[in-house]
Amino acid sequence: MQPSNALLSSPSASDNIALRNILHPIYLQQGTVLFEVGEQISQVYFPTSAIISLVVTLSTGEAVEAAMVGRDGVVGASAALDGQISLSRAIVQLSGDAMQRDIAPLKKAALESASLLSLLIRHEQTVYSQAQQSTACMATHHIDARLCRWMLRARDLAGSDTLAFTQEFLAEMLGVQRSSVSVVAHTLQNAGFIKYSRGRIQILNVQGLQEASCECYNTVRQNYERLMGMVVRPNH
Repeated sequence: MQPSNALLSSPSASDNIALRNILHPIYLQQGTVLFEVGEQISQVYFPTSAIISLVVTLSTGEAVEAAMVGRDGVVGASAALDGQISLSRAIVQLSGDAMQRDIAPLKKAALESASLLSLLIRHEQTVYSQAQQSTACMATHHIDARLCRWMLRARDLAGSDTLAFTQEFLAEMLGVQRSSVSVVAHTLQNAGFIKYSRGRIQILNVQGLQEASCECYNTVRQNYERLMGMVVRPNH
């Protein structure tokens, strides 16, 4: 399956043409910070195979993921809705391709199309919903279930069963110690759910991960499908 961006395929024909005319392809390298908290958002990104994390940073230097966006959405579009100052850090979680543009043309296109404006507003609702769910998940669910949920969502957005993530990166996104991720990854590997080596995760048993995951994976997915009216999941 060739990954593409759902939002770029969903608008009306005229919106689709308008969006594609103002965007250009870019490759995003893992670990690249697209914008920091308090910075003015000047660029918008529609990932096609990359995954971008929106993280909350603390004064101690720690950072915890609030939401992740991939081929299901867009990062930075809040600026087109006059939310020009970023409230989170946007960091590339998984290297890959995206479509990029200055924010001004997207804002102009949104103001000229009620359907495009509605699409962007609904997408921002899905990001807010993710952040709410992440807060509840971190407060109540065990690291085992949270890691399973995280890998399943990353799989959906990457469109692949193979994910390139180090344990250090996983630990930072989940807000836990690296040793905790190592123990859980080892347990999941022994159970035959994943194969993990040299910063690469291969998902072997999707159903097993789903059964071991917390409810948050399905909740986030269902909220997206309800708000956006589309499904973004691997077809295997």
